[in-house]
Amino acid sequence: MERLLIIEDELPMRTALADCLEAEGYRVLSAADGESGLNRALQEKPDLILLDIMMPRLDGFALCAELRRLGRQTPVLMLTAKGQVQDRVRGLDAGADDYLVKPFSTDELLARVRALLRRTRRAAKPLGTVALGGIQLDFARQQAWRGRRELRLTAKEFAVLRLLLEAEGQAVSREQFLDLVWGCNAFPTTRTVDNHIAMLRAKIEPDPERPRWIKTVHGVGYRLEKP
Repeated sequence: MERLLIIEDELPMRTALADCLEAEGYRVLSAADGESGLNRALQEKPDLILLDIMMPRLDGFALCAELRRLGRQTPVLMLTAKGQVQDRVRGLDAGADDYLVKPFSTDELLARVRALLRRTRRAAKPLGTVALGGIQLDFARQQAWRGRRELRLTAKEFAVLRLLLEAEGQAVSREQFLDLVWGCNAFPTTRTVDNHIAMLRAKIEPDPERPRWIKTVHGVGYRLEKP
């Protein structure tokens, strides 16, 4: 049974979230302020954290940043009344994996939780070194090489490549990329996927204008053509 930690200072909201998640079969832990929430996150090691931002003693931005500083990669879903773009950007920059603005529907909350847990389960599956033409991709170390020259790929670019590899030649939709790599549907947008694909092609394709490996599937997304 997957364990979810709710860090929320408002009792009615905390209770409603716990009831909703327990009804779906999750084991729920909770904390009423940021400081105790951080301690529970470190001690209990939950599978997912649902995190409010405006809390006493330690706000959600600081709590999330501290978790990442300590090397904890537990997925974090931020729940907040702050809906401005700059607040969402700040939350994601602090290390949050997804962002949900209050008020939200139960169905959307559960969908976001399931998406984040799917990403966690995928990340737990080891993927070693993969050859793509003359390029070596080491997913364990997050390193890529063309001959003796190291290619500077970002974590997101490795995640995009992993999803393409796992699809085994089938098309991956832009929505699947957003769900499994970015973890949200509304922010960023599908244009973000296209931009990351373009940057990735520039790094690994012999001719980015005529891609050999990452093929566009019009109206759908992209697929990987392995040698």
